[in-house]
Amino acid sequence: IFEYNGSALVAMVGKNCFAIASDRRLGVQLQTIATDFQRIYKIHDKLFIGLAGLATDAQTLYQKLVFRHKLYQLREERDMKPQTFASLVSALLYEKRFGPFFCQPVIAGLGDEDKPFICTMDSIGAKELAKDFVVAGTASESLYGACEAMFKPDMEAEELFETISQALLSSVDRDCLSGWGGHVYVVTPTEVTERILKGRMD
Repeated sequence: IFEYNGSALVAMVGKNCFAIASDRRLGVQLQTIATDFQRIYKIHDKLFIGLAGLATDAQTLYQKLVFRHKLYQLREERDMKPQTFASLVSALLYEKRFGPFFCQPVIAGLGDEDKPFICTMDSIGAKELAKDFVVAGTASESLYGACEAMFKPDMEAEELFETISQALLSSVDRDCLSGWGGHVYVVTPTEVTERILKGRMD
């Protein structure tokens, strides 16, 4: 069921910045339905979540998370820190563990003193934290290999964009359930840059 729509998601940290990228294909097994599907959602200017897995569950989960975050903003009068948000997502997924959302979230954000934070979790909310990169989706095996080969610590925003884009594009070429280019967000303390990558088939 996790492979039904196909997906590729990766988040990577740089020097006081992070990048999160996904493919753009929405499929029903091997049939492509859309080539401009959005998998990465903005929670606030310094916090993004990518949802791999079943597309319908991803959209439902995103709406629930936006609702919870808005409640938090009203009560606390501030945005949620990435670590807090990761705990919220984890709790929400674990709550539904007997009938889970078929989603694998990737959370990326800038925390205190603009320190990048990335994490992923399984469909019942078991967190996996990393200091370099996290991957999810049907292309995750080839993403691990590409990121392992290309990642280096403390990259500036431009180099980080280049690295994550190359890793994503070369990985989706090795997975028939994801592809059709990519969608990349690079987030620094001062700006959010969004870019669309053309796939090799476009």
